[in-house]
This record gives sequence, C-alpha cells and structure tokens, in this order.
Amino acid sequence: MVEWTRRRFLQASALAGGAMMLPGLMQTAWAAGSDKPELDTVRVGFIPLTDCAPLAIAAYKGFDKKYGFTLVPTKEASWAAVRDKLVAGELDAAHILYGLLYGLELGIAGKPKQMANLMTLNQNGQAITLSSELAQQGVRDVEGLKKLIGQQAPGSYTFAHTFPTGTHAMWLYYWLASAGINPFDDVRTVVVPPPQMVMNMRIGNMVGFCVGEPWNARAINDRIGFTAATSQSVWPEHPEKILGTRQEWVESHPNTARALVSALLEAQRWIDASPQNKQETAQLLARRAWLNTKEQYLTGRMLGEYDNGVGQRWQDTNPIRFFGEGAVSYPWHSDGMWFLTQFRRWGLLKTDPDYAAIAKRINRTDIWQDAATAVGGISTPSSPLRSSRLMDGTVWNGTDPKAYANSFAIHRTGA
Repeated sequence: MVEWTRRRFLQASALAGGAMMLPGLMQTAWAAGSDKPELDTVRVGFIPLTDCAPLAIAAYKGFDKKYGFTLVPTKEASWAAVRDKLVAGELDAAHILYGLLYGLELGIAGKPKQMANLMTLNQNGQAITLSSELAQQGVRDVEGLKKLIGQQAPGSYTFAHTFPTGTHAMWLYYWLASAGINPFDDVRTVVVPPPQMVMNMRIGNMVGFCVGEPWNARAINDRIGFTAATSQSVWPEHPEKILGTRQEWVESHPNTARALVSALLEAQRWIDASPQNKQETAQLLARRAWLNTKEQYLTGRMLGEYDNGVGQRWQDTNPIRFFGEGAVSYPWHSDGMWFLTQFRRWGLLKTDPDYAAIAKRINRTDIWQDAATAVGGISTPSSPLRSSRLMDGTVWNGTDPKAYANSFAIHRTGA
C-alpha cells in the first residue's frame, strides 16, 4: 500500500549522521527560529518492558539533544500510575498501552480526558504464558486449554492481563475467544502490573497471563511457565505501545511534540538498523535504571529468536519491530479503531461510537508528518487505514467498524 523508498532512507541516514556530529548547529538553528521546542526538558513515563526501547535509545544516544530538548525518562510501577500521572500533568507524555489511551478518551479507563496518540512505539513482541502446571496436564495451545476449562466449573481458572482496556487484555480475550472460551463467562481475569506477573504465577494466583517482554521469557527461565502464543500470532504486525499525551499538552507545545516524535523516530531507526544495535539496546535496557534484569532475558526475543519452554524453537517472521522504514510509527487510524471495536465487543462500550471521528481526533498524523519531515527519508502512507488478517482469518481494514464489532460469535453477555 505504501512505498517506503530505500534510497531516501539511506540519504537521510547520512544526513542524520552528520547532524549528530554537529549537535550545536542543530540547536542553534532551532534557537533562531520559530519552531524551537517550547520546553527544555520533557518528562516521559515508562513501564520497564522491552518496548520502552525507543525512549532509552533516544536519551542514551542523544537524539533528544539533536532536536533541542532533554528527555527525562521516569520509571513507573504500573499502568494505573502512568495514567494518573499523565492525566495530572506530572508527566508530559508516556510509553503507554494503546487501549489505555483510548479508554481515557472515552471515560472507561478513568475520568474522561482528551488524549493524543503521537506515534506507535513498536509492533509485536508480547506473549501469552501458561503455567507449567497446565503443561504437565498436557496443555500446549488454546485448543488444549479449551478442553481443560470445559471439565471444570466456569471461573475455575484465573488469567491476568495488565489493564482493563489495554492491549494485553485485548490479545488475551481474542486468543481465548478464538477457541470458544468466553473470557468473561468461562474464566476469571485479574489485573497485575507487568513486573509482578512472574511472582504471582509462581505462588499460584493465576494459570496464565498476557504481558510484554521480558516477563514471558523470565517465566520460562524460572521454569514456572511456557509461551502458548505470541501476540504477533494473534495479529501479525499489530500496534502495541504508543507515545501518548494530553491533547491540551500538544496544543500548548506543538514544537516540543514534533521534536519528541522526531527524536524517537531517530531512535527507532537506529534500533532496527542491525542485529548489533538490537543487542546493544538489550544491554542498555538490562541496566537498573530501565528493566533491572539480565540481558539474556531480552536479547533472544528482541532478535526474534523464540523458545517456548516446552520443546519448540523458531525464528519468528514477525518479531518486535520499532521502525520498518517509518511504517511502524505511523499512528494509523485503523489501529485505533480496532481497539474501539473490541471495547464494543466486550461490553466496555454500550453503544457504537463514531469510530472514524474518534480515531482521527486522537491519532495525530499531523504531528507525525511534521516530525517525519524533520527527520527525513520517511514516506507518508497514502491512507490512514491499513489491512490486517488476524489469527481466526478475519480481515480488519477499518472500512466498516460497526459491522466488524458485531461479527464475533463470542462476545460479552449483554453487550
């Protein structure tokens, strides 16, 4: 659908490299012009997950300075904390769950607040982990899980995700429903912050969870669980974390918003440029200031090297992606609309919203376009809609969201 020109990308990379050698020149240009960032420092919250990588690299490699500001990453304990601090203005922006931001806009993830999605930070890279106890009972996939659940009373098995309207909830629900398991009627679900997933499974609080890395790899290392599915097996090239903020912040600081997206675009491009860069990124993320974990839990899956913990190994064709010549970062309207269809499916929305209008309002393609132009070598898609085929064969392209939302046989009772 979109032609991402390789020659322009290489030319822009050379220009960017030269600019990095003369950071003072870049800052002087902004200081003399009307597009200078309104803020000298930008506080961006993050949860310790592999997909916060663009923030880490932007700060570590000085891409923030290149665009005239200082990025101040702040580690948070839970998505609820990110939400509260972002809404209160304690954070300028955040590495945030796609569905959390949309839930805030609609008032189903907290007090309604007009929000803005400035860019997608990554695609793919999450997973669904089931306990070793289930593996011992012969469960290896969702079909085996369906048989086991059917032998017990509804609600006998508990599963965890990270936030009620978040991406992990939506991947878990979609995966369960693909095998005829109703996530609201047949099992029990709870919310657990990402860093607490492994500990809670270890003590038996749940038999499965959906979360970002490195916690799925950590569960395998600790021999308490195995990877039953990757999120990219549910939806190849799905959107995951985004750069979220308040609409009022963007309106008050448009130049800063553009500079922030520009710096993160540069970081995304650097990460995806080579396996060596991804390994260096993993080394950085393992440090105490970021994930405070072992590098070995990060590197393999960042490179697309998977071991599910029960005998299967593979090189994933849809590993975590950060740049994709710019296509990853574009705030596609259809991506945002998909979450709205799932909110409707699962009864989080009682009526059909104006899908297209909400996505157009939240997903700031204008800011992204300005940033992409500043970075250079990044083409703009010809349409804000893209087409995807999910695990059950359904095609999502954003053209008829109401019909799509109502097409699923499994949905929340009363929705």
